[in-house]
Amino acid sequence: MALEPITHPLLDRAGVRHGFFTRQGGVSTGLYEGLNTGIGSNDDPAAVAENRRRVAAHLGGTPDDIAACYQIHSAVARVAETGWKGERPEGDATVTATPGVICAVLTADCAPVLLADPEAGVVGAAHAGWKGALSGIVHSTVVAMQALGAEPRRMVAVIGPCIAQASYEVGADYQERFDHHDPGSARFFAPGEASDKRLFDLPGFVLWRLEQAGVADAAWTGDDTRTDAARFYSNRRAYVNGEADFGRLMSAISLG
Repeated sequence: MALEPITHPLLDRAGVRHGFFTRQGGVSTGLYEGLNTGIGSNDDPAAVAENRRRVAAHLGGTPDDIAACYQIHSAVARVAETGWKGERPEGDATVTATPGVICAVLTADCAPVLLADPEAGVVGAAHAGWKGALSGIVHSTVVAMQALGAEPRRMVAVIGPCIAQASYEVGADYQERFDHHDPGSARFFAPGEASDKRLFDLPGFVLWRLEQAGVADAAWTGDDTRTDAARFYSNRRAYVNGEADFGRLMSAISLG
């Protein structure tokens, strides 16, 4: 089965190689069936390595060209001047101005964000869960790209498959925390089934963060990871179903 990454017109027009990779086209089996690229999962390491090789090849490179952090739900964005050859420094975003470097993030409900300034020749990938989004990973990524010559007014950004609001129930304390940190963010919460529960709009909040950072044009692909088990891995779905583990989806971007 061939790989079936989701692409977006904003990034297509920017002329960059990119893909929000789905489960399609991988060699993992069982719980991880498909294209599991999560080194931190309990999947067969050989299967994960082959899946990552396939992603890199699809983007015209090798696994040594991938620059992907050991993600810690932070606001740390790192610059990659070359591929990292398997090294994984802590952080939650990578940016580059070097053709051939594949900036990548792993997700399984969190929001992957791919960014590009085609005029400057700078791209980036960010991993934005609620914690990273709140603490500033989007801003950090934009600033790191600016240091390489990019300008927010020329940037485009796309949020890939992630957990949608209807699927993302959290405690009411989340709404209080967000609104205290960022007045106005309460609009990204809707009532849950119980009075002490809320539904959080993660992609909507990340789009707001991109707007605050001055990014010229941004969009969400509209895909909900929790509800589409055939195409996406989901931490929340695995937890609800009592599964022991879950795969990770790779989203990646390269200047070619």
